[in-house]
Amino acid sequence: MKRNLLKVIPALLGPCAMLISMSAAAQQATSGAVSARTASVEYPAAETPATGPAAPASTSPASEGSAAPAAAAGAATANPAPAVVPVALNNDLIAKELAEMKARIAQLEAQLKERDGAADAATADKDASALRAAEASDGTASPSLGQAAATPAAPATPATPAPPEITAEITTKSAPWPGDWTWTNDGGHNTDSPMSTKYFTPEIRFDANYILDYNHPVDDSMVGSTEMYRSQEVQLEQASFGGDFRIQNTRGRILTMNGLFSQATVRNDASYNRGQWDLKDAYKYFSEAWGGYHWDVNHGLNVDAGIFVSYVGLFSYYNFDNWAYQPSYVSSNTPWFFNGVRIQWFPTDRLKIEPWIVNGWQSYGRYNGHGGLGGQIMWRPTPKLDFNFNDYGLGEDDAGFPGRSRVHADYSGQWKIFDSPTSKGITKFAMTITGDAGCEYGGGPASYAVTGQTTRDPTGASPMMGTSSTYNGGVNCHNNKNGRPKQDFIGWMSYARAWWNHDRNAVTLGGGQMNNPGRYLTLLPAINGATATTGTPYFTENAGDRAQAHDMTATFDYMPSQFITFRLEEAYRYSGVPYWSGHGGVTPPGGNNGNPADYQCAAGGDSGYGYVYTNSNTGIGVPGQPLAIANCQALNLSNGFVTPGDQRALWWPDLRKDQTTTLGSIMVRF
Repeated sequence: MKRNLLKVIPALLGPCAMLISMSAAAQQATSGAVSARTASVEYPAAETPATGPAAPASTSPASEGSAAPAAAAGAATANPAPAVVPVALNNDLIAKELAEMKARIAQLEAQLKERDGAADAATADKDASALRAAEASDGTASPSLGQAAATPAAPATPATPAPPEITAEITTKSAPWPGDWTWTNDGGHNTDSPMSTKYFTPEIRFDANYILDYNHPVDDSMVGSTEMYRSQEVQLEQASFGGDFRIQNTRGRILTMNGLFSQATVRNDASYNRGQWDLKDAYKYFSEAWGGYHWDVNHGLNVDAGIFVSYVGLFSYYNFDNWAYQPSYVSSNTPWFFNGVRIQWFPTDRLKIEPWIVNGWQSYGRYNGHGGLGGQIMWRPTPKLDFNFNDYGLGEDDAGFPGRSRVHADYSGQWKIFDSPTSKGITKFAMTITGDAGCEYGGGPASYAVTGQTTRDPTGASPMMGTSSTYNGGVNCHNNKNGRPKQDFIGWMSYARAWWNHDRNAVTLGGGQMNNPGRYLTLLPAINGATATTGTPYFTENAGDRAQAHDMTATFDYMPSQFITFRLEEAYRYSGVPYWSGHGGVTPPGGNNGNPADYQCAAGGDSGYGYVYTNSNTGIGVPGQPLAIANCQALNLSNGFVTPGDQRALWWPDLRKDQTTTLGSIMVRF
């Protein structure tokens, strides 16, 4: 309709202008012999002889009664001239037609403004203005009689060249991982990202939980987990904001980390205590923050630097993505992230090779003189099979033990056994299995922190049970030769999951086991606010100290939308030595006092002595417990236990060998 209207207006301009000129000519002719209300307009005839069928029947009125008609006829025959056709003009008729045309133009302008907006209406206004200018002009500006009015064409405005398109991330060949991978135990069940743009895909996560620990700790504090921290309270585990950027193959990702995760994760890293600048505070509010570049090589080649997830132990860093809330030890006790450089190469769309050059084992900085090297090979031969092979080595990752190196292997497989989306019963069924093996080696000859001590406690009992082992020398990977203890990690876990009701419901059963003599991967209980940096005298981490544990979980998920999961989970965990929070809790009387490395007095207050006391003058080390007992008694903080050496003069955390929990959580991911 718009195009038709625009064609009509210019077509009307010519006749209107002609009529205006004719009106002016007629007004000028009123002084002649013709009536004041009529005029004669001469139109040249076609260029044909005056005789014959095309000859006009008569000449102009002025030729009538001429004395030389024969001469005129002869002249016309010899040199034919254009004949003149008289046309009677009526000024009232012209004025009427002009008024009708004005009304029609006004109607067209209104339609344009109504249907096509101000931009197209402006074009109509311009054409109408040209018509009004022609009407207002005098006879000298009008087209000459016998000529059609012509509106000169406006010069064409050169088109503005379109700006060059800025690409996002180009992979000429097919992108990696064809197929649906929302079934895996690390990928989450999102299938869309409605807020995504060409250059940015946002990511927002919320995770809140309520946990009932059947040991009922009086301080509501839970230990030994990277996912469960408080009992009988509603707590915000995670609140994260960020997303992925990609512009002209330049890429980056940032995801903040707030909630309990931001406090619990950093306490397991002691590297920030080496040297200056507070790496812990600099990084603790970021779970991922990296930038890099993508090359269009094979199916993709990426180089990224910063903090990135590791996926050692199969489970994702984020609970929403996983089949269970509390993963087993081979996941919970292995790295969630690395700080360094990764190179991702996809030689095919089903294979990824990813080397790592990192500062250390889930650490912001280096623990000692060497960083770590590692890598992942991920192979997905079909949309039903997923294999992950993670290896790590070289890093000296024990704080205070230079020369002690670590190696670790983590291999996982996932298999989607059944998939029938239209089934009225089970719609999917899948399983996973993960195996881990690692060890530490080196660190010098056998030695002890207590002067004169030459033997270790083979049971790895807690100090409350009488241990006084202070071994701090070198270790072996496979044996106990040369007085150096074996220090290794062996573990496994397996899970099975079934979906039904169009994948809106799912149930997962699973569990695992670990054996970790030396406790170098066993999470330190947060007794009196202890961290990996401070240590605690209540749970030692001497080489050779025993740590054996197993667990199992049953998880039910309700997923009414791809963006939310309601989860209910029952978990049981067992340790070979007292480890989990008991009813008495892990907080000393009066609360944390800022000295987690020291024994605390029974009545509250710091004893001033830790597990080992070394005389700064002589360098001689002695057990710290007897000194702590004596000092609490001297300060009248022993609750009346004044017998020398009585352990009851000290406060002791209530640690148990097992833990049963019920968890409910609401997890959201956009």
